[in-house]
Amino acid sequence: MGTGWLREEQPDVAVDRILDAADKIFAEIGVSAAGMSQIAEAAGCSRGTLYRYFENRHQLHVAYVDRASSQIVERVRESVGRIADPQQRLVEFILGSVREVRANPATAAWFEPGVSGLAARMGRSSEVTGALTAAFVARLFGSAGDDAEGEMRARWFVRIVISLLGMPEESDEAERTLVERFVAPAFFD
Repeated sequence: MGTGWLREEQPDVAVDRILDAADKIFAEIGVSAAGMSQIAEAAGCSRGTLYRYFENRHQLHVAYVDRASSQIVERVRESVGRIADPQQRLVEFILGSVREVRANPATAAWFEPGVSGLAARMGRSSEVTGALTAAFVARLFGSAGDDAEGEMRARWFVRIVISLLGMPEESDEAERTLVERFVAPAFFD
């Protein structure tokens, strides 16, 4: 291994390389089956090097979910940014988030049968996911987002997305109908 793996020299590059490898392995064999050994091998480093950056599998999972969530939220924010109607923007943000997760085999693997409970725990423990969602909800409702109401809305938003991913409807149209008829109006009551 080259000096690029030295934490002092390029920690962000090393972390990205490990998370890219995790992405590949999650897509290939699933989240539950992906061990630290497989991820280290895919990253081209030793297990010891991997553990220098991530103390345990849970930390690696949290970092992966944080990074994937950040990327997804930014793409979806950009795609819905020009929608003037807040209720329609919320609908498209929810459905866009679901589409983005499903489009990537590695993030979709988090919602395979038997794994979605792990995804739900990661959603609750991921500070980045919560912060990004809270920021979107704050912009949507024009509040500072640091109040208890904004925080509850953000947590509910994450639960809705995780629910749609873990228990999908029979079609995209059915999911759209649920979100338009029941979720969006409740956010604006």
